Amino acid sequence: MKPRRTARFFLYAVLPVIAIVSFLVVYPTIRGVIMSFQNYNLYNLRNVHFVGLENYKAIFTDSRFYEDLWNTVLWIAGSVSLQFVLGFILALLMWKPFKGRGIYAGLVFYPWALSGFAIGLVWSWLMNGTFGVINDILLRFHIVKYPIHFLSDPKWAMWSVILINVWYGIPFFAIMILAALQSVPSSVVEAAMIDGASAARRLFQIVIPYIKPTLLSTLLLRVIWVMNFPDIIYGTTRGGPAGATETLSVYMINIVFYENDYSKAATVGVIILSILIAYAIIYMKTTSYEELEL
Repeated sequence: MKPRRTARFFLYAVLPVIAIVSFLVVYPTIRGVIMSFQNYNLYNLRNVHFVGLENYKAIFTDSRFYEDLWNTVLWIAGSVSLQFVLGFILALLMWKPFKGRGIYAGLVFYPWALSGFAIGLVWSWLMNGTFGVINDILLRFHIVKYPIHFLSDPKWAMWSVILINVWYGIPFFAIMILAALQSVPSSVVEAAMIDGASAARRLFQIVIPYIKPTLLSTLLLRVIWVMNFPDIIYGTTRGGPAGATETLSVYMINIVFYENDYSKAATVGVIILSILIAYAIIYMKTTSYEELEL
């Protein structure tokens, strides 16, 4: 096949992909950026016009935005850190083959296949302050004297939805890290054992450096994912009570549903996108690594 014909063949092969990505990703992003500079309200569609930076001024002068920004930081830090640690431990436990590992892995990874919104609805029932199963267990074992309003008390709400998200996200880290652990040469680990290296030393000086690229990439992806993941919060609290669990992504949805202000919601979306781009650039520059030579 001639080079020109080969190039044309590959161009035709990727054109459908380019068209789909452009339609589903590129166009909505550009349209959202344009909309953030417009007055686009569902109640007044005949008066759509450019308003410059008015939407951004309205967002940045609203104290609710900064409260939601702080909630987003708590949501990401609490969820990702616990997911990473527990997922890493789970991957280590499943690293060595054992009887029934396949069945056990299927049960462990099952939550990852479920809908986040459906999980939120199920957990909202489990954590209900009046008839929830968790409160019933705590009361029966005399761990608490009175029911805890996990999702309706501002003191408990954020940590409750973080706990739900941790339960949901552990399989992601477990799957990714377990796959990376399978690539660690067993001969190197066995040689370190023969040399008398402790389990902790083998972990921190051999295993972790070897799978560091996977750890860094999964952390980057998971932070981006969690920031754009309103499903669980919306299925449990919808950002309440009193905005205690309202993150920026939930804030954006609430603006659409309760204010019908698409331009203001698009502004929040552009701000989220800008934060994530800045985070990705800084993260990739500060976590550069050199390939481990064994």
